[in-house]
Amino acid sequence: MPNFLSPKMRGARFVLITSCSALILSGCASKNEEQIVVTGSRVKSQEMADASGPNPAPPPSPAYAIAEQSAAAPMTKRHAFVPPVIVPADPGRERYEGQEVSPVKLVQAEPVSTFSVDVDTGAYANARRFLTQGQMPPRDAVRTEEMINYFRYDYPRPQDRSQPFTVTTDVAKSPWNENTYLMRIGLRGYDLPRAERPPANLVFLMDVSGSMNSPDKLPLVKTALAGLASELSPQDKVSIVVYAGAAGMVLEPTSDTKKIRTALDRLQAGGSTAGGAGLQLAYQIAEDNFIKGGVNRVLLATDGDFNVGVSDQKSLVEMIEEKRDSGITLTTLGFGTGNYNEAMMEQIANHGNGNYAYIDSALEAKKVLGDEMSSTLFTIAKDVKIQVEFNPAVVSQYRLVGYENRALREEDFDNDKVDAGDIGAGHQVTAIYEIVPAGTKGWVAPRRYEDAPATAAAKRMAEAAHVKLRYKLPQGKNSKLIEYVLLRSAMRSATYPRGDFAFAAAVAAFGQLMRGDELMGDFSYDDVDRLAGRQSDYWRQEFLRLTEVAAAMKGG
Repeated sequence: MPNFLSPKMRGARFVLITSCSALILSGCASKNEEQIVVTGSRVKSQEMADASGPNPAPPPSPAYAIAEQSAAAPMTKRHAFVPPVIVPADPGRERYEGQEVSPVKLVQAEPVSTFSVDVDTGAYANARRFLTQGQMPPRDAVRTEEMINYFRYDYPRPQDRSQPFTVTTDVAKSPWNENTYLMRIGLRGYDLPRAERPPANLVFLMDVSGSMNSPDKLPLVKTALAGLASELSPQDKVSIVVYAGAAGMVLEPTSDTKKIRTALDRLQAGGSTAGGAGLQLAYQIAEDNFIKGGVNRVLLATDGDFNVGVSDQKSLVEMIEEKRDSGITLTTLGFGTGNYNEAMMEQIANHGNGNYAYIDSALEAKKVLGDEMSSTLFTIAKDVKIQVEFNPAVVSQYRLVGYENRALREEDFDNDKVDAGDIGAGHQVTAIYEIVPAGTKGWVAPRRYEDAPATAAAKRMAEAAHVKLRYKLPQGKNSKLIEYVLLRSAMRSATYPRGDFAFAAAVAAFGQLMRGDELMGDFSYDDVDRLAGRQSDYWRQEFLRLTEVAAAMKGG
């Protein structure tokens, strides 16, 4: 067997492993097979004594085998899809960092709302995992904006690349409150044809610690990354770094898909979790092979259970913030149940100028790293911020649905030094505000000493809101500004949401109900299902099935 896994010396970037089980690509007890063991300054290849052949690759995970069978089967009913079921070992040990539902804002006191865009989708896939297990997800695990942004909507494509994304605004009556309206802001990035993709320098950073030793973890990681490798072009390079009790590189940069797949197939799990050391090494490898003008990204695949070295979330965030300005981004791919640290996965991706996804099946792996690879890897706009100023003469109260951990200060909008979210090729971002027209009963009663709207507001009665967006091009340092005015007439002519808008509103309601949002009134999961309507898209059909599951657990 050719020894393609023997890297060059990299000195102090490798940490000593004292246990054979800590980092092994074949079992220690197997005979006459090549092993990869980190021993100080480099990865060594060892030949064993006998002549029995290498162990076969692990069998496919039952979870994604079920998913693949479901995808292949014809849809005979409205909700024929049955998602994969994975029984959690101990969901009580999972870690989330939820925030309170966004409060209502009075336009007279706080007319301006500012936030960073979010293209993460992990919260939806993770919530789906709980529901398919017959459990409601923890409230802290639900981020409504990630539920909404999991799906695609009918936003127009950009006509050219002078502006990397289109902006759509529309208004509809709220399905759950007769006194409010929904205002939707939608962004859609331009698509990037395969022939125009810049070269990619990717470092697969894989957790092979003992906590990854279950069918829904390491075997699924290998399937996901092997699928991504098959999507790459000859100009792209992939390195593989693994970590358990320590970190080491097991595959030097290559565009040979066969080598990548072989290296992935031979990974096995065991040992503790030195995730911090793995991140440091992965960034170093990415820097060593940096492609100017290309994509330079670390893809971290783990259950987030770091327990050796730099392991607390704050220290990891600080380390990643130091690296992001070098042009190397970070994507986090979450796997598994029981000890899953979702709080860390989502936050370090945010601070690493990347995105976070949770992968619970081979179908989801194909969606994230196959069908949506361009949006996952190829950034077309960075530091994208949205700011909405409501006219108090037209709108009296509002609330932003979701985006609680993406809120920015008003002064951050014009400050190009303030980091914000990135948009990839083909990415979509949707934000929904719930608004109360002036003179209509809102959530907050009128104040006794409240002033009338300012003269400037009264003079602009035709305007309901002023929408602004800031973004930078991938290599840019100075932001560009886009401005839109939402006319009052859009509210006067609004009807209840239909079609695409109705589905987006249904997903928003679904997320808010799972969060325990008290402002949803008597709106139920059955109402969500009716609002979403009949769907032909595979992923939307799956959503409808989840609404039925939630309704059954909550009694409607």
